[in-house]
Amino acid sequence: MTTLIGDFVNRVDFKSYEDFYENFELKYNEDYNFGFDVVDKYAEIDPEKVALIWVNEEGEEHIFTFEDMKKYSNKVANLFKRLGINKGDKVMLTLKNRYEFWFCMVALHKIGAIVIPATHMLKLHDIDFRLKKANVKLVVSVEEDDLISDYNTAEKELRIDLKKLVIERDIDGWINFNKAIEEESDVFERPTGEDATKADEPFLIYFTSGTSGLPKMVAHKHTYSLGHIPTAKYWHNVKEDGIHHTSADTGWGKAVWGNLYGQWIAGTTVFIYDYERFNGIKLLEKIIEYKVNTFCAPPTIYRFLIKENIEGYDFSNLSYVTTAGEPLPPEVSKKFKEISGLTIKEGFGQTESTLMIGTFIWLDAKLGSIGKPSPLFNVELLDKDGEIVDIGDEGEISINVSEGVKPGLFKEYYKDPEKQAASWYDGHYHCGDTAWMDEEGYYHFIGRNDDIIKSSGYRIGPYEVESAVLSHDAVSNCAITGYPDPIRGQIVKATIILQPGYEESEELIKDIQNHVKKTTAPYKYPRLIEFVDEIPETISGKIRRVEIREKDNSN
Repeated sequence: MTTLIGDFVNRVDFKSYEDFYENFELKYNEDYNFGFDVVDKYAEIDPEKVALIWVNEEGEEHIFTFEDMKKYSNKVANLFKRLGINKGDKVMLTLKNRYEFWFCMVALHKIGAIVIPATHMLKLHDIDFRLKKANVKLVVSVEEDDLISDYNTAEKELRIDLKKLVIERDIDGWINFNKAIEEESDVFERPTGEDATKADEPFLIYFTSGTSGLPKMVAHKHTYSLGHIPTAKYWHNVKEDGIHHTSADTGWGKAVWGNLYGQWIAGTTVFIYDYERFNGIKLLEKIIEYKVNTFCAPPTIYRFLIKENIEGYDFSNLSYVTTAGEPLPPEVSKKFKEISGLTIKEGFGQTESTLMIGTFIWLDAKLGSIGKPSPLFNVELLDKDGEIVDIGDEGEISINVSEGVKPGLFKEYYKDPEKQAASWYDGHYHCGDTAWMDEEGYYHFIGRNDDIIKSSGYRIGPYEVESAVLSHDAVSNCAITGYPDPIRGQIVKATIILQPGYEESEELIKDIQNHVKKTTAPYKYPRLIEFVDEIPETISGKIRRVEIREKDNSN
């Protein structure tokens, strides 16, 4: 058993959350680079240690050791260099959950290029926007829907010379990635001089999901990878030589939260199930077959699982489960524990950060709470005047950076000084999310500032009401927003997709309203209900409440 986590932290074992919060520290050199200092280091000291287990729904399986990861990332790095990619150049990846994603990430970190992971669900206007905004020089993509043709069209529209590689295909104008890397050397020396990377330089850009406007470019430093040690070791509770799976598309930040940096540093294997269409039962069967120990997924997946017939499945190898991305409905947590015996532990973070707040391993899960702050973040809840609020009062989640920024928080909104100034001021990074803290120090998420409903003097967060509505048998999906009202200012509106077999009616509306009154505070019930076939979402699956509000305000 070999782990590198001790190379990057002052201590590994902590006796309590308080010990962890007060004493945890990261350590690293000025030239820290995940590719060389983690991947290649493991390849040197424990080459047969398994880094990645990859399977797909066709039964194909690939198991990669750290020696394999070093070899393939070196081949990819040499290919990219031959194509003209150098330190600071932007490279975009639309690779779904293909194992080549991990080769490319490590290779680009070694070069010092800036990687831009993106979802395969991008449309032409999304691709245009990203290629132009980031000045992308090279893309690596799967052939999915219209991705390849959209890249070709975008290249012509923008009049750029784009280097293009595609996975396992021979397509005109594109290089077959898999054939090309086989021709490259598996030796890649660490760059020196001006080409050497520095720990505080940008290495990764994520475009935000755009729930309230155009996506922003979030630039992270090399130390971002170290900022995920608390995520993996002390929230996911990954084990040395264990197996971890986080359900996430590689186009979104959750993928590196759960399937790369912290997990490998902590010495656990990452398991990936690559599928065309999500199926909760098939995912669960793969997790059981490959003896996954720790598991993380958004609440949506847990909701799918409890609606499937999963009683009787063997959960004995699965020891720890977590969730983030949106608040966890209490009834989902209760039902999943009844079936599996496992308590889901929540956490909170953003594209701009690693895990800010979490139900860390020493903490009991508290229904409705996202946990307590990570030692990497000095979290404060601030009112509109920038003052810290009292216990029990609502405030904006903010990170006090007056004494410096620790690894995990983003470097900047890339090429957007206006947005940077709007979020970083008075010694704080302002997250734009509202929460309150209880007397035990647990934080409770309310919602995005823009999403909070102000009705007759009450401030109502959408998630608690959505959870109550979703617990009704007739409801498949729901979005809660504020609707203009001349007397109350706003009223609570529920936009609902019904389960198959249910039809909209006045009786059903009353039943849902009464159900919500019994499930949460009566004043929060939706006075207006609209039944729809679909709810507007970002390409990452997050509800675009702003779109519902804009439509209602224009009526």
